[in-house]
Amino acid sequence: MGLFDAIGIAGSGLTAERVRMDVTAENLANADTTKGPGGGPYRRQDVVLAQAGSSEGFSGALNGALAQTEGTQTSSGVRVAEIVSDSTPDQLVYDPGNPEANAKGYVSMPNVSTVTEMTDLISEQQSYQSDVTAMQTAKSMFTSTLTLLK
Repeated sequence: MGLFDAIGIAGSGLTAERVRMDVTAENLANADTTKGPGGGPYRRQDVVLAQAGSSEGFSGALNGALAQTEGTQTSSGVRVAEIVSDSTPDQLVYDPGNPEANAKGYVSMPNVSTVTEMTDLISEQQSYQSDVTAMQTAKSMFTSTLTLLK
């Protein structure tokens, strides 16, 4: 592990959490959008995170560790694998006065729960803060090391 790997790992976490917060903000902004580009209501988006750098499983971790001992660098941290649509069904709300209502008076609303989104946002904010703290701690350790080397 190199001197600045801790900052790189924390930086990848900051990037991933920022993407998660952006997607959560988009979900909250579209919580009442009944017409999306496909004609139906907005579909809630979710971020899938993956380990950066190595293959999944024990063999990938072992190969990554062996590569590091041989002097080659492997990236580590976290990355955004993909952004997927949530498969939960839309909510049907009885609103016969709405122009989007069907023949029975029901409107298909997005599958976005503001309570879930706000809970996710709090979790994302705390994870982001943890990554900032890890980066500040690594910086402090590097500064102390440089002071000792004077």
